Amino acid sequence: MLYSERFFTVELTSRERFIRTLKHEDIDRIIMMDSPWGGTLARWHREGLPENIPWDRYFGFDRRIDFGVDNSPRFESKVLEETDRYIIHTTSWGATLKSFKELDSTPEFLDFFISDPEHWEIAKARMTPTDDRINWKWLENEYPKYREAQEFMSLGFWFGFDVTHSWAVGTENVLVGMYEDPDWIRDMFGHYLDLQIELFDKVLDRGYKFDAIHWPDDMGYKNSTFFSLDMYRDIVKPFHKKACDWAHDRGMFVELHSCGYVEPFIPDMIEIGIDCLNPIEVKAGMDPIRIKKNYGDKLAMRGGINAVLWSDKDAIIEELERVIPVLKENSGYIFSSDHSIPNSVSFENFKAISDCIHKLGKY
Repeated sequence: MLYSERFFTVELTSRERFIRTLKHEDIDRIIMMDSPWGGTLARWHREGLPENIPWDRYFGFDRRIDFGVDNSPRFESKVLEETDRYIIHTTSWGATLKSFKELDSTPEFLDFFISDPEHWEIAKARMTPTDDRINWKWLENEYPKYREAQEFMSLGFWFGFDVTHSWAVGTENVLVGMYEDPDWIRDMFGHYLDLQIELFDKVLDRGYKFDAIHWPDDMGYKNSTFFSLDMYRDIVKPFHKKACDWAHDRGMFVELHSCGYVEPFIPDMIEIGIDCLNPIEVKAGMDPIRIKKNYGDKLAMRGGINAVLWSDKDAIIEELERVIPVLKENSGYIFSSDHSIPNSVSFENFKAISDCIHKLGKY
């Protein structure tokens, strides 16, 4: 028997529950989302998770259907070296990565083609809004199924500080550029975003409708932001606002994913129209209860559950019992860890954790 059948009778569709949550309206239960590592899913399958049932359906969790487009420079992706442990390869963004085969970990970034304004101009010239950057086949074949099933559907944007420094240019290059050559950085952020908007306008012009947009822009690390509030307002915020305005003008919600300590930016995020912030990273210094108290009437929250505790069943359940009743007050909360579910979490432990979330998440 599926958990969704065990714990509740669904009165709202998934889409309705998302929309009402983001509007801070009454709902039957909190939305539950998360991201198990690949190694975690492999472990769960070995330990009893049926192969023919998606993990989120089995545990009665929700999902958001995401659709993205290709706004990369389309550099050649090729394998440079391969061993039993890792692959060294290039990406369409011109980065050279070392990706490990057996470990659930982030790749090691070895080199970046776009390292200065001159190389950026080469990349920029390759980033044009051609139709073949859009997966029209997916829209034709899969979109109707999800829309008929009343799923919540979101457009995935790809722009801003995080994806520029981490996937295309390098952290040091971008941070130094924000100080010494901010016009170069603005040009990159702006071109990424403008290309996305042009491509998504093509999608919407064909009659496809989406409920939200989202994008990743990690702007903090442990107990600090990567740059000052003044620099955020001067360089990053105008592009965030442009994305928010574009979405709201088309009747869509806005979710920003920003890991690390970003609490100083929250009033500005609310001002420009961010509807939901995730992941509220506890281990970086974000206090979900404090943020709920200070901003919960204006900002929906997704996350705020300390991923460090996932492997200790008793500790994570104690944390869930402490945090969820507060965060779900007056709606506006989506359950999620503040990172993901590591492969140290057994199938049996997650069943107990899921039971607890279902119980605490009811209204």
